[in-house]
Amino acid sequence: MFVKSMRATLLAASLASASALALSPAVAQTTPAPAQTEGEDPVVARVNGKEIKRSAVLEALQGLGPQAQQVPLQAIYPQLLENMIAGELLEAQGYKQKLQDTAEVKEAVKAAEEEYVQQAYLRRAVDAKLTDELVRQRYEKWAKETVPEEEVRARHILVETREEADAIIKKLNGGAKFEELAAEQKIDTASAQNQGDLGYFTKDMMVEPFANAAFAMKPGEVTKEPVETQFGWHVIKVEDKRKQELPSFEQVQPRFRQAVAQEIAQEVITELRKGAKIETFNIDGTPIPTTTGADTGAAGGEAAKPKK
Repeated sequence: MFVKSMRATLLAASLASASALALSPAVAQTTPAPAQTEGEDPVVARVNGKEIKRSAVLEALQGLGPQAQQVPLQAIYPQLLENMIAGELLEAQGYKQKLQDTAEVKEAVKAAEEEYVQQAYLRRAVDAKLTDELVRQRYEKWAKETVPEEEVRARHILVETREEADAIIKKLNGGAKFEELAAEQKIDTASAQNQGDLGYFTKDMMVEPFANAAFAMKPGEVTKEPVETQFGWHVIKVEDKRKQELPSFEQVQPRFRQAVAQEIAQEVITELRKGAKIETFNIDGTPIPTTTGADTGAAGGEAAKPKK
């Protein structure tokens, strides 16, 4: 763990240069590295006969965090590999000097062991209580309590001036087809390709004046007056209204599983606190006064309860 932490420090230096490279057109056009299949783990370097495999490089990349995942592997790989080689060289020299027997390294190894023990205990305690049925119950409770939002499907025509918008409304009142006029608009060319169709949206997805107008209309209705936003003047036609469908259990199961796992983890820690003698101190070392009632258990466990 000490060596891995040291390598992570070395590898972190790769991100700045790799991130800059990722912005260049040449790197951006590179193809992604092939996905590693089961049983395929080639050697990517040897340091004094000791092999470094691709899986170790990918593991090191994961250890750099989310930012590194946004950088193309081809951009970061050369520096990543060089840093791993440097780590192997430093590790070999450290062992040669028997640094593994020093108090500095032993303390770091002990700290890493303690951290892994904490994680292992909590993971096992959570896994013992976390079931598919519990996750499903939590989803069903959420689905029952959640009120689906209203959605509107609308088309619009966006122009620069009030006069242009008024002229369009006049054409529509004279029998012109909204879809044909929307396809000719020059500002919102993206929606023009779909004859002005914006698809379904909730109220919070649109700027306030547009949303207020669209949600106040009925299906098939066209705005009698143009609507002004920071983008220009809109003529709106509402095609449909519906209640937003809640996601299925399968779609959101990972999110609910994580939420339930976090709650179980907190329950585990709360139970451990109840049977522990915990003393807390301010930053200057002076004791933090314990309180009675619900806070006592959290602060001092059974030992902190007032005597009868």
